[in-house]
Amino acid sequence: MRRTKLITATLAAAALLAFTGCSAGASFAGTWTGSGAEAPQLEIAEDGEFTGTDGCNRLMGTGEIAEGTLDFGQFASTRKLCEGVDTWLSAAGSATVSGDTLTVLDTSGKEIGTLTRK
Repeated sequence: MRRTKLITATLAAAALLAFTGCSAGASFAGTWTGSGAEAPQLEIAEDGEFTGTDGCNRLMGTGEIAEGTLDFGQFASTRKLCEGVDTWLSAAGSATVSGDTLTVLDTSGKEIGTLTRK
């Protein structure tokens, strides 16, 4: 009887998470890309280490993943001048995942762009 209640509670919790679209279990690991000719791209490892480009400059660092958020922290970047390229990704502060979409926020928590899982 006790095992049946535990299984029922586990299934109910899983259904609730699926229904609400919770991203707590979503993985940041993988390749994420933007759109356009000079598209930003990030390669994120399971431990939060990342490399990529904002469409012009190289980005690299190790973020911290906790509670469904990737905190980019301080990261290294080249500083080339790229006329006509929107380098919004270089202002990343944190990110969240929902399905195949990585939503990137600046350090104040404002959404600055999205990338799609490749």
